[in-house]
Amino acid sequence: MGFENFDPSLAGHDLVQDLKWDKELRALFACDEAAVLDRYALRPEERKAIEERDFRTLYDLGFHPYLGGQLARFIYGNDAGGGAITAVNKLVESLQRKGTST
Repeated sequence: MGFENFDPSLAGHDLVQDLKWDKELRALFACDEAAVLDRYALRPEERKAIEERDFRTLYDLGFHPYLGGQLARFIYGNDAGGGAITAVNKLVESLQRKGTST
């Protein structure tokens, strides 16, 4: 899960960068994730991994490790309280293949 599999052509990288800088896109992602995902040329397996919260598969596809953490925070929350902790825990669970994809 290092940089040896990194694939800069994954559209999910653009998704995360856009979410990082566009407040309106983040708001839309929170209420209609599918509409946001439709805007990007995601590979079918990449989109499925995002929808299923399968970060391990994303990393296996070549997702940048740093951006995976950011995506987890956009999905699960980024507040200083429970959201960020939940995001980290869900990311680690997925990487270790524990729990479910929700």
